[in-house]
Amino acid sequence: MRQLALAVQLRASAVFESFVPGDNAELVAALRDVKAGPLWIWGAPASGKTHLLQAACSAAGSGGAYFSLSAALSLPPESLLGFEASPVLCLDDLDAVAGNLAWERALFSLFNESAELHTRLLFAASAAPRSLAWSLEDWRSRAVASAVYQLHELDEAGRLAALERRAQQRGLHLPLETAEYLLKRVPRDLPSLFALLDALDGASLAARRRLTIPFIREALERT
Repeated sequence: MRQLALAVQLRASAVFESFVPGDNAELVAALRDVKAGPLWIWGAPASGKTHLLQAACSAAGSGGAYFSLSAALSLPPESLLGFEASPVLCLDDLDAVAGNLAWERALFSLFNESAELHTRLLFAASAAPRSLAWSLEDWRSRAVASAVYQLHELDEAGRLAALERRAQQRGLHLPLETAEYLLKRVPRDLPSLFALLDALDGASLAARRRLTIPFIREALERT
């Protein structure tokens, strides 16, 4: 997988098959459409934007590149040079460089060069491109020309399905009543839920006990 040296490593779990779409089926279909043009995802923190970008990058195989702009602010914008030739380029956290003229110029050049090379660009940010405080009007015009999708957060049933799918991927039996107990008593954003499930899985293996409600209650009381 070709990536910038500073980029966050792709998570093995960040694939389309592990994503519960909920009200985002149209967005997922658009991401899977390899012939589609530039696409912009926006939504709340921890709603799954990074998961979807990394899933698209993973689906592209060796032709995918993922780059988090929030991790790039200590580097010059020239860090992007050469990645316009990647068949699929996923740029995350674009709101981190809104108002930074040098980075916006780099993005403007990248967009134009990618169009000539038929590189597919996938963007993610906390807001729609029209809502961000860009400094360079030329870049703004390119950003708003993307297909824009809001990533809707999962409802209660969707979070439950996501938790159960995560457990299945780990080969873990998670009874329905146990999953419902977790949803009611711990932070409800999916990254926190998944991290807790992973920790509980390790604890249950160490204690040689199943993930029952009494075991989880004891584990939570010890933290």
